[in-house]
Amino acid sequence: MDRALYLAMSGGKQTMHAQTLHANNLANVSTTGFRSDFEQARSMQVNGEHFPSRVYAMTENPATRFESGGLIQTGRNLDVAVQDNGFITVQDELGREAYTRAGDFQITSVGQLVTSTGLPVMGNDGPVFLPPLDQITFGDDGTISIVPQGGAASEIAVINQLKLVTPDTKLLEKGNSGLIYGKDGQVFDRSPEAKVISGFLEGSNVNAVEEMTHIMSLSRRFELNIKVMDTVRNNENASARILQRNG
Repeated sequence: MDRALYLAMSGGKQTMHAQTLHANNLANVSTTGFRSDFEQARSMQVNGEHFPSRVYAMTENPATRFESGGLIQTGRNLDVAVQDNGFITVQDELGREAYTRAGDFQITSVGQLVTSTGLPVMGNDGPVFLPPLDQITFGDDGTISIVPQGGAASEIAVINQLKLVTPDTKLLEKGNSGLIYGKDGQVFDRSPEAKVISGFLEGSNVNAVEEMTHIMSLSRRFELNIKVMDTVRNNENASARILQRNG
């Protein structure tokens, strides 16, 4: 009895973990540049100072889907979408180099270029800072050009260039914040092949219908695990009654 109960209990717990992962994907269906996660379940033996006769289920996140999302035209000069497999380099809260596809930039009161979540955007020699300006444009190679404040429209100055990278996705992993990192802290050099499109944003690559289907399937699986646990309990009660009668 205990084997069936243990299997059903661990299966139900891991199914809840899988539902959390798919629910997070679905919650970010409208998040700019979001990359959805895969999930899979596999069996794991319970090892220790005993014969490994127990096996439990384990849900894991084996990979992230790196396919591009759809482009959304905004017409905003501070919005850029990365083409193909490129990434924009940013600095996370701990000062580490990280990568994102979310190009909805802002300019702070001190002239720093940041993401919509306030992360510094990296350029040639660190975070990008801009002088007072009337207009800003991004070239397809990430070049940042401005018209200085009070200057004529023809007075265009090249200030910096976004650090764009195109690493092999096998060398990348997604952090809890949704940012992408190089595995084992690896950082990548600027890639001249990486291109951006100004006035556009990239949407999430989450397929809402697919995620809803997964969530409903997992709900049915969870109900089956609960039914197995109920069956085990009923069988144990029936066995106890038989023993009492025979006793």
